[in-house]
Amino acid sequence: MDIEKTLSEMTVEEKAALLSGTDFMCTNPIPRLGVPQLLMADGPHGLRKQKESGSTGVTRSEPATAFPTAACTASGWNPDNLKKMGEAIAEECRYYGVNLLLGPAVNLKRNPLCGRNFEYFSEDPYLSGVLGAAMVEGVQSRGVAVSLKHFALNNSENYRFMGNSVASENTIRKLYLRPFEYIVKHAKPATVMCAYNKVNGTLCSENKWLLNDILRDEWGFEGLVISDWGAVSDRIASLRAGMDLEMPGDTAVCRRQILDAVSDGSLPEEVPNRACRRILDLVDRFSLPPEKKAPDWKKHHMLAAEIAADCAVLLKNDGVLPLTGTEKIHITGELFESMRYQGAGSSLINPTDLTTPADAFSAHGIRSVPLAESDLVLVFAGLTDFCESEGCDREHMRLPEDQLREIDGLLQSGKKLIVVLFGGSPVELPFCDRVSAILSMYLPGQNGGTALYDLLYGLKNPSGKLAETWPLRYEDVPGGEKFSQKINEVYAEGCEIGYRYYNKHNVPVRFPFGYGLSYTTFEKTDWTQDGNTWTQTVRNSGSRFGAEVAQLYIDGELRGFEKVYLEPGESKTVAIMLKPEPETAYSDAYTVPPEPARYPVTLESRFTDFQQSFMGRMLYRFLLSIAGKMERDTRRKTRDLPDGPEKDNMQKGAFFLRKVIENNSPRSLSMSAGSKLPYNFAQGFVELTNGHFFRGIACFLKRIKVPKLPKDQY
Repeated sequence: MDIEKTLSEMTVEEKAALLSGTDFMCTNPIPRLGVPQLLMADGPHGLRKQKESGSTGVTRSEPATAFPTAACTASGWNPDNLKKMGEAIAEECRYYGVNLLLGPAVNLKRNPLCGRNFEYFSEDPYLSGVLGAAMVEGVQSRGVAVSLKHFALNNSENYRFMGNSVASENTIRKLYLRPFEYIVKHAKPATVMCAYNKVNGTLCSENKWLLNDILRDEWGFEGLVISDWGAVSDRIASLRAGMDLEMPGDTAVCRRQILDAVSDGSLPEEVPNRACRRILDLVDRFSLPPEKKAPDWKKHHMLAAEIAADCAVLLKNDGVLPLTGTEKIHITGELFESMRYQGAGSSLINPTDLTTPADAFSAHGIRSVPLAESDLVLVFAGLTDFCESEGCDREHMRLPEDQLREIDGLLQSGKKLIVVLFGGSPVELPFCDRVSAILSMYLPGQNGGTALYDLLYGLKNPSGKLAETWPLRYEDVPGGEKFSQKINEVYAEGCEIGYRYYNKHNVPVRFPFGYGLSYTTFEKTDWTQDGNTWTQTVRNSGSRFGAEVAQLYIDGELRGFEKVYLEPGESKTVAIMLKPEPETAYSDAYTVPPEPARYPVTLESRFTDFQQSFMGRMLYRFLLSIAGKMERDTRRKTRDLPDGPEKDNMQKGAFFLRKVIENNSPRSLSMSAGSKLPYNFAQGFVELTNGHFFRGIACFLKRIKVPKLPKDQY
């Protein structure tokens, strides 16, 4: 494509259309000029391509491989896992005609209660950056673009649509921007997705300091900036700030703003031209035709198990593991048959296959025996689908009460207990000292059952290391008492999150960052320095093949790592070269603005705040009734369905929708819904809630007129 020629022949109306998405997951084509559309799809750990064009749901998607989530893959400390996973996901994208994958997600784990932590790698920016870069390289090596997200300081869910992240420049630059910086400089992602929230009072979609001054001018990013779905407020301000493509689009108000601003001269045409140029470049580079040959689904299923086994973390073992196959085992816990293998929300994948622990045990002839007959007990516990989800933050760090009661009861039997944990985040483990072994699978993907069997019976040796600290109790988490409670999310702890905080203040933890046991033993020399190179020798001093991670910390921060796989008696010397980093001093100052008044409500208010007036309560109940109807319909539709991915995904989708509505704002919901909830309707709801009946009616009657989209003109 001759981009400059195409741009010169485009009308202002076509440019305004190109700057906006359409049909929820596509860019706008310009048929007159032969500009095709690009198709996007979630997500970070597998493909979620909707079956129906323009669908906003999260349940009806094409079959794809559900790989382990980032919370799991990060524990592998192995970039090759992410590269291979990215390549496989890209193959599936090419088969389904998807040009742009919305991931990876590299926001830091500031607090263990964040409902979306299962999608994020680590509390450490360097580890997150290295793993994220590997995935970007893997995906883009197969001709599929990525969208690095969510830029930036998007570290909680309750107020993510309208929250204001308040932090010092020192905290922002030295911690929260570092994963993005590493990936932009080392892997060159095609696009970056800006987050919903504000940073120090300015929406990310309108934040010139983030999108231009840092991302483009300092880091040299040459790609496209797209919005998160519904993250745009003022389209002109976002264009000026460097936010190119508004998603999901089909918002008449944004096109109208562009057309009017160009027409009256308040927006120089070079501003939309610059964004259009970037979009055309993306289309030109990544509008590849679908691959006719289907991916090797079985191979991808096995790759999912291979990665899950490499990433599982053995947290405790008194010698009971690995099992020999001769033990009589009492097996209990709902997650044995209903394995939790992925999270809930926009990354919900329709798996091509599913191997649960029950499936794997059955295939190998392993049967549960009664408790008064067992040698030991195997308990499957963890966070269920409704304990953690995108769209809301967890209320506490405990396991479900029924699981805790069951474990306590089993301990009374005097039997040895092995606890297998599933979940996307750390949990409190009050029983830790009384059980014999704990194996954390995190969220291991669709073939987690195979990985688990291989680990328990010693066919694979656990080698995962925690990519986040597991506190003894939530009360020990820095700033935990104020996390995700108000619109102004104040990062008062500065850079002291995760292991930085616990180590500096000598706070005991359940399991530290970088921790993980093995069935073999390793000996490591101290790190030695020769100029810019640091070396350490690792030796497998045990009797089993296994892997260890050499971790280099300087001044209390992770600066390098390498995972080495060693036969018994084998040694390897790890060499890590560090480039000198210039010391730059940034301000630790920040200003906490007053919390906005809850009433009168605005376009930025949470829908939960609408309940302060009669009309607001009516609107809020109406919105929740939509979600409630979906949940009731889901219960009815799934009543006779067998347990499995279809039933689980439908139930999780209904739960996710309700949480998203509760925590959303009229502006963001309108921008996400496009023509289904026009902007003037959102304005009308706000006016009615505030008691302005006639103003509200006027808003409903005020239609925003725009030309037909280019795709509809032919």
